[in-house]
Amino acid sequence: MAKKFAAVSLALLLVALGAYLILSRGPHVTQDIVYGNAGGVDLKLDLATPRSGTGPFPAVLCVHGGAWQAGSKGDFDFLIREFAKKGYVAASAEYRMAPKYIWPAEIEDVKCVVRYLRAHAKELNIDPDNIYATGASAGGHLVLLLGLTGPKDGLEGTGGNPEQSSRVQAVANFYGPADLRLWNVAPKDDTPEQKAMLESSKKILEDFLGTSDRNAPILAQASPITYIDGTDVPIITFHGTKDDVVSVEQAKLLHAALEKAGVPQKLVLVEGEGHGWGGKKMDDSIQQTLSFFEAHRSPKK
Repeated sequence: MAKKFAAVSLALLLVALGAYLILSRGPHVTQDIVYGNAGGVDLKLDLATPRSGTGPFPAVLCVHGGAWQAGSKGDFDFLIREFAKKGYVAASAEYRMAPKYIWPAEIEDVKCVVRYLRAHAKELNIDPDNIYATGASAGGHLVLLLGLTGPKDGLEGTGGNPEQSSRVQAVANFYGPADLRLWNVAPKDDTPEQKAMLESSKKILEDFLGTSDRNAPILAQASPITYIDGTDVPIITFHGTKDDVVSVEQAKLLHAALEKAGVPQKLVLVEGEGHGWGGKKMDDSIQQTLSFFEAHRSPKK
């Protein structure tokens, strides 16, 4: 009995030691860093940093989805760790969400994160000229706005570090809506379930923007596609061809407009996938994202 107990104890010790070694070699993660304050709310991010290399490192901001009213920064814990393994300082940030906070609170907070990273570049060992952004679904929509808007558009907010720029070097958009005037969770047939999906998209817009009227000026103001002007940062989009939440037509419209304006862009259609995917296809998407960022990196000054 004693020998069996000793053997089990040794096995548990080896498992614990193995886990410790894996974690000690992995990225360093710091949670709940306050990056700003808006409307009396402390805004927080989680930060993953490489354990090897001297830096300064490029940085990437990861923005979670959830229809602008759900999700959390913890949703992208795996992603910031993956970016940190590849030599990036990676942040996953929370932002104020609907319906308690309506537009433009969400984009103001996302811009505030970039300004925080740039303001603290020296202590965080970040190259301030190479800050990127990626997001999925509603997060994709927000990082598109991050790449397509500037101070003149009035979306900077007052969360902190106003002396810094919120401009990023490039954007990777994962199935984010580009034109809210056209976006619907469209019913495929006349069933009650499909009709409920159509109604849900109206409710999402009402919670987020205060209206679902497609002709209301605020829907144009919140649509990334309306800001394309040829001075925008490079954008890569990944979109499933069978997405029934955000139609792939949204991605096609966006990239046709980017191409027409002469903006560096790439559209990757993921065959047979819906609103998100995993496994090897996601590994490939992350690798393509990294390659796109590297292709548009600014030389170190």
